[in-house]
Amino acid sequence: MQIYVCVKHVPDSAANIHILGKDQIDENVAFLLNPYDEHAVSEAASLKKANAGSEIIAVTVGKADADKTLRSAMAMGADRGLLVETDAACDSMTTARALVAAIKRDGTPDIILTGKESIDAEGMQTLFRVGAMMDMPVVTNAAGLTVDGANATVVCELSGGNTRTFETNLPCVIGAGRGLNTPAYPTFPDVVKARKKPVETISLDSLGIDAPKGSAKIVGLAPLVQNRTPKEITGTPAEQAAQIVNILKNEAKVIS
Repeated sequence: MQIYVCVKHVPDSAANIHILGKDQIDENVAFLLNPYDEHAVSEAASLKKANAGSEIIAVTVGKADADKTLRSAMAMGADRGLLVETDAACDSMTTARALVAAIKRDGTPDIILTGKESIDAEGMQTLFRVGAMMDMPVVTNAAGLTVDGANATVVCELSGGNTRTFETNLPCVIGAGRGLNTPAYPTFPDVVKARKKPVETISLDSLGIDAPKGSAKIVGLAPLVQNRTPKEITGTPAEQAAQIVNILKNEAKVIS
């Protein structure tokens, strides 16, 4: 079973990120494996354990430094990595084309796993574009995955704590949600072993992908400024509870 995991090299969400100019960030901050992709890699490791002879290949598009993210994925269980290297900022259309070209060049996937979104762009588009170009069904925000032969059953989380269950044939693309598993973080020996695992670096230009008819680019970045007006809730416990319910219902509109 060939299991491909598409991962992304993203800034640490805990980092203090500074904007440079109008549309760039100061990249002198810690970058890491996209947290949702950790769930995808962990699920790939579980699939490999259940299917003898399987191979996990982590794939990413990014600068040379993205090798670190591939090493993180390999420390968590991936056998090798593919780095499509480019210094250009790629939107979801170009990224999907690059991932698909690299995967097709490398082998024949039985399943493709990825996080349901990246914590930087939060576009939630790339996996659907990969599925469309590979002619594979896509199921996202997976909270449960069972593979039985050539079929997969996927439980997806919806809003309000609801779920929906899908059945699909393999190969398919699965977007991992936080409820899918608890990531198995690597030990020090795992990290050391990952340094010796192979990573193939492929130039984006060498893939000869077609330029998309449309494109998206960042034209401006600005820090999020939240203006909050604290409101004191007074009265008896019953009166306070009634005020809270009123705020949740009529202002926040999170209950009906």
